[in-house]
Parts: sequence; C-alpha cells; structure tokens
Amino acid sequence: MRSRRAGSAGDGVSVDEEAALLARVAAEERDAFEVLYRLYSPRLQRFVRGMIKQTALVEEILDDTMMVVWRKAYTFNHQSKVSTWIFAIAYRQSLKALKRLGAPEETDLDERTETSAPGPDDALQQQEVRKHLDDALHTLSPEQRAVMELTYYFGYACREIAQIMGCPVDTVKTRMFYARRKLKASLASRREAI
Repeated sequence: MRSRRAGSAGDGVSVDEEAALLARVAAEERDAFEVLYRLYSPRLQRFVRGMIKQTALVEEILDDTMMVVWRKAYTFNHQSKVSTWIFAIAYRQSLKALKRLGAPEETDLDERTETSAPGPDDALQQQEVRKHLDDALHTLSPEQRAVMELTYYFGYACREIAQIMGCPVDTVKTRMFYARRKLKASLASRREAI
C-alpha cells in the first residue's frame, strides 16, 4: 500500500502546485483540466472500485466526479487539500450510484485480480488471497469500505477522511473500529474454510 509524502498531493505534485492547477481549472483552462484528470484518474478509479461492486460503473462515476470538479472548481475554498475536496466529490458520487443501484450485484473479481507473481503457484496463491480480501471488503458497508480504502491505500488521516465523508472524526474512528472487527472475523472464517 502506498502512502502520501508530507507536502505532496500525490504523483510528485506538491499541494501548492495542485491548488494552482485547480485555480486554472476554475478559470476554465481545458489543458489544466486534462492534467488534473490524468493526475487523479488512477487514484479515483482505485477508490471508486473499492466502494462499488459493479466495476462497469467505475468509469461513469469517475467521469461524473471530474465533471463536478470542472463545474465547481471555482467553489474550492482552500480549507482542505485539493485531493480531500476531489475525493469528497468521488465519495458522494459513489454513494449516489449505490442508491441508484439498490441492491448491487456481485463484482467480477477476476477483472481486478493482478497475477504478476513469478511462478504459477505464487500467482494462484496471490489470486486466492486477493479474492478473499476483496470478498471480505465487500462485506463492509460502503462507508466502512471508504474509510479502509482512504486510510490504508491512500494514506489519509482521520481528520481528512472526516472532511471527505462529511462526518465527525469520531464517526470515522467508529467506522474503522467496526470495519476492522468485521474484516478480522470474515478473514478468519475464510481461512478456516480453506
């Protein structure tokens, strides 16, 4: 799992450079928007994929998120990092998609499984571990999955997650507590089944 460097927004761009880029987007500079889109696309895809069980919707949610960024860039008030602001939009867009779906279908896990291990036994073991982890993560509520993704994959602190999710820090900590407990039980039961 990657963690963010202090003072860095991600992908080698500083927090200040990112804010300047968003200011250019607010001024409706298309080239700045393209740069921002390329900068955020991989991270947002990973985040949304972690929340949505239907991988076919990831691109749609990503596009919806970036459309909101394009239209609302002028509203960014510098009270948070640009990344926090954009992830908050992606989180809300993901929740809207989940509401539209009602009962989501199961994810095609093979689409997301990476098997780049050197040997076939290693690849199979890595694929099985990834499947068990994905299955366990999808037993969590969308809010709990978001907390886990934002913490362990993107390296956000509780305060930033609270800003993204629009809830108190204590709610983030509570969701993390219950998510860890549920994951531990789920993974333990899967290990026993093997």
